[in-house]
Amino acid sequence: MKRKVIALAALAGAVAVCFASVAAAQPVQDVLAQAHKEKPALIETMKNLVSIESGSRDSEGLDKISALIAERLKALGAKVEFVSAGADVYKMEDTPPKIGRIVHARFEGTGTKKILLIAHMDTVYLKGMLEKQPFRVEGGRAYGLGIADDKQGIAVVLHTMAVLKNLGFREYGLVSVLINADEEISSPGSRAMLTKMGAEHDAVFSFEGSRVDSDRLSLSTAGIAAVILNVKGRASHAGAAPENGRNALYELAHQVLQTRDLSDPKVGVKMNWTIASAGTNRNVIPAVATATADVRVLRVADYDGLEGTLKERIKNKLIADTQVEMIFERRRPPLEATAASKATAGHAQKVYRELGKDLVVGEVAEGGGTDAAFASLKAKGPVLERFGLQGFGAHSSDAEYVLLDSIEPRLYLAARMIMDVATGKAR
Repeated sequence: MKRKVIALAALAGAVAVCFASVAAAQPVQDVLAQAHKEKPALIETMKNLVSIESGSRDSEGLDKISALIAERLKALGAKVEFVSAGADVYKMEDTPPKIGRIVHARFEGTGTKKILLIAHMDTVYLKGMLEKQPFRVEGGRAYGLGIADDKQGIAVVLHTMAVLKNLGFREYGLVSVLINADEEISSPGSRAMLTKMGAEHDAVFSFEGSRVDSDRLSLSTAGIAAVILNVKGRASHAGAAPENGRNALYELAHQVLQTRDLSDPKVGVKMNWTIASAGTNRNVIPAVATATADVRVLRVADYDGLEGTLKERIKNKLIADTQVEMIFERRRPPLEATAASKATAGHAQKVYRELGKDLVVGEVAEGGGTDAAFASLKAKGPVLERFGLQGFGAHSSDAEYVLLDSIEPRLYLAARMIMDVATGKAR
C-alpha cells in the first residue's frame, strides 16, 4: 500500500510538472497583443524608410533618413543625438571623404541592465533606382530596395520600443539604439563607437534580417579583410628595349603565385586573389601593377598570423629593382560565439516556443560580415545577430523582400528578450 501511495504521489508530481511546463510555454498575452497592434504601423514605417534613397555615399539621402529616424525615436521618449565621424575613422581604399552621421538614442529606465540595439540605414543601391522600384506589398511580402538589408531592422527596433512604451515597461537601466550610415562600406566611421558601446552594455542585439528558409539568430559570422598589392617597376619600349624596363606585371604574377597557398580550411581561413590589373599600352613594359585578394577568417587572431606571413612572403622578389607594397585592410572582424551568447540564445529559443515556433541558433559562421562583430570585440555580455524580419534578396536589384508573417513573432521576440534581460530572467 505504501508503495502504491508513493507511486501515485510521483505520478501526481510528474503531472504537475507537465502542466507547469505547458503553462510556462504560453505567450505573454499583453506583449503578443501589442506586437499584433504594431504590425500595420511597422509596414508603414518600412514604406517610409524604403521611400528615402540612402546609399552609403548619398549624403543628402542619409541626412534625410537619419532625420526621420531621430524624429521617430524622440517621439518614443528617447534622448537623441547625431554623431559625425571623427578622427578615429578607419581609412580603406573605398572609404568616401564624407561619411553619413550616426543616430544614437538613449531610453533611460528604472533598472540596472544596459541593452544595445543596432541596425543600419545605408544601402548598396545607386541614387535614382527607387523611381523604377518603389515599395510595394504583394502576396504576403513587402518589397523594396534595402528593405531586407536593413530598413526592416530599423523598423523592428522602432516598433519594439513602441511595444515596450505601450506596456509601460521601463525596468531596464538603459536601452541604447545605434543606427549607423556606413555599414555597407565596412563601417569606417562607426566601428570605434560600436566597439566602445558594446563594452558598456550588458547585452547587444543586432537587427540584420533572418533568412526566409531558416527562422534564426546567429552567434557567429566570418571576418572580412582585403589584401592589396601595389607593384612599381619601370616602363620601357616592349619591342625596342624591353631589357631597360622592370616588368611590374611579372613581379605581380610572382607575388600572387607565391601567396596562393595561404588558405587554411582547418581553421576557416580563406584567401583568394580576385582582381588584378597592369600596364597602359600593349607595346610598353608595365611600370605599375596591382592585385586584390578577398580574405575570410573565423577568429580575430588569424588576421595577425596571415598579415605577418604575407609581409614575409613579399620580401622574396622576382625582379630586384621593383617595389612591392602591401595594404592589409581589416574590413570586419569575425563575430565569435561565446558562452554568454549561447546561453542568451537558448533563452530566446524558449521565448519563441511560446509562440509554437522553433528558432534556429546558428553557431557556424556565415559568410557575410556584421556590425555585431565590432560590438563584440570588447563585450563581456552576449552579442546576438539577426533579430530582424525574415527576408530575401539583399543586394539584388529586383527581388529584395521581407515576409510580413514574421513581423509579429519578431516583435514579440525582441520585446520579450529586452524585458527578460532587464529583469534578470535571461542570462
